[in-house]
Amino acid sequence: MSQGLSPIAWFETVSRDEIARVGGKNASLGEMMRALAAKGIRVPEGFATTAEAYRDYLDANGLVGPITARLADLDAGKATLSETGHAIRSLILRSDWPKETARAITQAYGLLCERSGGGELDVAVRSSATAEDLPDASFAGQQETFLNIRGEAALLGACRRCYASLFTDRAISYRQAKGFDHMKVALSVGVQRMVRSDLGSAGVMFTIDTETGFDKVVLIDAAWGLGETVVQGSVVPDEYQVFKPLLGDPALSPIIEKSCGEKAQKLIYAAGDAPTRLVPTSKAERAAFVLSDSEILTLARWAATIEAHYGCPMDIEWAKDGGTGEIFVVQARPETVQAGRSAAHAKTYRITRKGRRLAAGSAIGDAAITGRVCLIERAEDIGRFVDGAILVTSTTDPDWVPIMRKAAAIVTDRGGRTSHAAIISRELGLPAIVGTGNATELLHEGQDVTVSCAEGAEGFVYDGIAEVEEEALDVSALPQTRTQVMVNLANPAAAFRWWRLPADGVGLARMEFVVSNAIRIHPMALVRYEELRDEEAKRTIATLTEGYPDRTEYFVEKLARGLARLAASVHPKPVIVRMSDFKTNEYAGLIGGAGFEPREDNPMIGFRGASRYYSPLYREGFALECRAIRRLRNEMGFRNVVVMIPFCRSPAEADKVLAVMAENGLKRGEDGLEVYVMCEIPSNVILARDFAARFDGFSIGSNDLTQLTLGVDRDSAELASLFDEEDAAVKWMIARVIAEARAAGAKIGLCGQAPSDNPAFAAFLVEAGIHSVSVSPDSFVAVKQAVAAAERKLDQETRS
Repeated sequence: MSQGLSPIAWFETVSRDEIARVGGKNASLGEMMRALAAKGIRVPEGFATTAEAYRDYLDANGLVGPITARLADLDAGKATLSETGHAIRSLILRSDWPKETARAITQAYGLLCERSGGGELDVAVRSSATAEDLPDASFAGQQETFLNIRGEAALLGACRRCYASLFTDRAISYRQAKGFDHMKVALSVGVQRMVRSDLGSAGVMFTIDTETGFDKVVLIDAAWGLGETVVQGSVVPDEYQVFKPLLGDPALSPIIEKSCGEKAQKLIYAAGDAPTRLVPTSKAERAAFVLSDSEILTLARWAATIEAHYGCPMDIEWAKDGGTGEIFVVQARPETVQAGRSAAHAKTYRITRKGRRLAAGSAIGDAAITGRVCLIERAEDIGRFVDGAILVTSTTDPDWVPIMRKAAAIVTDRGGRTSHAAIISRELGLPAIVGTGNATELLHEGQDVTVSCAEGAEGFVYDGIAEVEEEALDVSALPQTRTQVMVNLANPAAAFRWWRLPADGVGLARMEFVVSNAIRIHPMALVRYEELRDEEAKRTIATLTEGYPDRTEYFVEKLARGLARLAASVHPKPVIVRMSDFKTNEYAGLIGGAGFEPREDNPMIGFRGASRYYSPLYREGFALECRAIRRLRNEMGFRNVVVMIPFCRSPAEADKVLAVMAENGLKRGEDGLEVYVMCEIPSNVILARDFAARFDGFSIGSNDLTQLTLGVDRDSAELASLFDEEDAAVKWMIARVIAEARAAGAKIGLCGQAPSDNPAFAAFLVEAGIHSVSVSPDSFVAVKQAVAAAERKLDQETRS
């Protein structure tokens, strides 16, 4: 050891600018202890060996020459990666500690034991390389971590194994790919008091959405036991998402997603040679959420604080002590994948002519790809991987990285969005689907499949070679417009894909998509569960609502959280949520719905929209919708949500609906609540002034307005040629209601396909003075350009 330099540095004495001394991981731990403890963030105490101690270890054992020679043989093709790594690790593991370094480590360990109450303390021993956790290279999982290490001899052995792990096959390969000089990278070892998460829980959190880069959420993964199961992807963890901009108000609970993972096993302490072991979780553990809402919010606030301190998106590991209930941050590093992506350029993918769905899991990335399955279940068999194939396996660890680089896509049985397979797939730019549960059983070697991560947070494997359409979007040079251009969204899982579009809000958020896909149960079947005569439906509902003492809470919570994702995607811009607009035949198709719906010959113009909300047949169901909106706005904090009433036939009916809403805590004007009405019936146009006196705005539903103006069933193939949104009568209706709305001081927009399909129709709307148009996200760029062109033309005509 160089004279005067200690081989040991206590965490509280180092800062983040000392990566060269103690590596990225340990520098970050010291930074948080020094700078963030006063803000309530807890980091387990400990110390680090220095990079100089590592170099002294190599010098004292004469290892620099032999290691350099082995690496030269690898570069020259005289030895394989496996042979090289094994030989170098053997050299390091057979070597002895310099006495001064060994003494410093054991003395520091003794002091750490004293600080923790005496006795031999169990510690975590973590590798921290000096080329790690950098903005352009994460080195995730490249070196080893050893848990539940107790005693001086075991500690020195674990530290030696950390040194050796600098030359695992995957670490050598990664440095080669990133262009790092092997011999200029040193390794520090972090020795940290163990958090008894073997008795509690642990996980990972990111301060952005890992797939889309949406920067306003914290993503938290959680599982029982030690956190290695989450990092390695050996379990499907719970997943929580929290909206950061609303975390500052302690009265709000902006948790926008809670997904209960299977958590089939956990890593706990073990006796004997192996310090840890995997055991199955109990049925109760699998069914329960790992974290309470208050713990989720605490972690999210910590994540936001850490991100603000570092000034960049962060990847953070946390652990909860099962004995004390305390939560700790055990690692924090910069996020490197989304941070490096262009905000202006993006690609969108659309799947057409696809085969049957074979498997589903969490989507990593947003691409879609076709290819042939290469099924490998054991690490020993990775040598038979076929370059360019779709890798299907149970789980991956860092040893799989060399073949992951050669894959077209990756599909795993286990793991969540913060697992090894997910992290490496993102870094490599590969689409991946993790946590499918049984892909290795459902897919077979040589099978042609399509891997789609282009349909939201859930990814799908389809049979056969689908047609994949790819489109590049450039939003960097879009013109400004006076007319607002908004987007239509329905699927909460896909909402974050479009956050980079400079949209003026969401002009139409369809509640029925959340009901039919996330909830699936007819709300009246929850209100009157005991009256259900359909025993099969009752069993299904009992299964879906397990854990909810009040079954109606299942509907309210799922609906509020689904809509929250839509509201979060453009916050604080407005999101216009249309209350449920199923027709009776569609309501009847929900679980338990058949017994609560009348049979109609023409549901399209039957018992739908506003008429349901005050009817005894559905009034209690509408009350659940109102509860969800009230929670969304008042408890979660999404005051940017505007409520819209569909198919409101008369002003008298509007009065009834507004009264029912007020009874359920949604009073127009209270707490800033705006209520719009869909303009889709000729009476909405004819009596526009009366409707404007009752509502804050109109949204023209051009499909239904065309249908009812022309008397053409929009679903009739025989009448398809007569259905024309640009018919003179329809355009007269639209121009008339725009003029009436503006005269009354009400807002008015249009949500429909016509502006997307025809720039001339967009120009007509601009000339008529519409406030906004709302279109599908993939049409946004073209419509924005068409609106800008129409405004320029109108300005020129006005000046001339």
